[in-house]
Amino acid sequence: MSKHPFNKPATTFAQQVALLQSRGMVIADPAQAEFWLAQLNYYRLGAYWLPFEASHASHTFRPGTRFDDVLGLYFFDRELRLLVLDAIERVEVSLRTQWAYQLAHAHGPHAHLQAALFDERYWLDNLGAMNREVQRSKEVFIKHLRDTYVEPLPPVWAVCEVMSLGLLSRWFDSLKPMPTRRVIAKPFGLDDGVLQSWLQHLTHVRNTCAHHARLWNREFTVTPQAPRSKPARLVGLLVPGSRKLYNTLLIVTYLLDVMAPKHHLRERLKHLLGEHAIPLTAMDFPVDWETVAFWQEAAP
Repeated sequence: MSKHPFNKPATTFAQQVALLQSRGMVIADPAQAEFWLAQLNYYRLGAYWLPFEASHASHTFRPGTRFDDVLGLYFFDRELRLLVLDAIERVEVSLRTQWAYQLAHAHGPHAHLQAALFDERYWLDNLGAMNREVQRSKEVFIKHLRDTYVEPLPPVWAVCEVMSLGLLSRWFDSLKPMPTRRVIAKPFGLDDGVLQSWLQHLTHVRNTCAHHARLWNREFTVTPQAPRSKPARLVGLLVPGSRKLYNTLLIVTYLLDVMAPKHHLRERLKHLLGEHAIPLTAMDFPVDWETVAFWQEAAP
């Protein structure tokens, strides 16, 4: 297909409302619709009315499609993102703690400076990224350590506090000593390969949430590995081949069971789903998901 110049003019919010109406969307209060288009952007909301289209080629909507329904789906997705982001934050802090603790006890406070411990193809890149995070940091403890000690980077238990989840994932991925990998994964009841896969997946999900992108029906390019034997509670529960959010919710809830036993993610998730009555097939929820023991139990 050959390219051509973009020649569509900018439209006013009132024109956007009229365009949606001409395509069959029911808008009970045009002024209110203009208000929300001014807050949320036509293209952002477009991702949420896409499932309501009868024809994507003509962008016409199925009969009875209401602007209020699209807006409700958007608000649901926003609350879902905040819920998932809050859970992943707790997971991230716990994983960073274990990575730093076990690495320091097995290989010393500056284990990250020992090239032999890591895959040489990635160590320099990871070290450079870590150094940039440290240089950017305004944390008082980082400044104190840099000004006081001769090592080029602070000890591992300090640098972990300024690492992103993505960088933590890359450091764990490149870590070579199997005993150290296993001891990092052990508190979470996981094989090191499963933990590595989950770290990569959760980084992708976390970045989706942090950039305010659509979550509810997204197909993730990086998917979590299903456990074969441990944790036993999750064996057979992940939907095979799924790229949707249900598997993410399973693993995050499991990890919070381990890391924060008094968490309320199950209850908050069920309340959110019930409040908005969103079709769950877009997230690959099994039809009988609420009858599964994992979702009925309280966190151990």
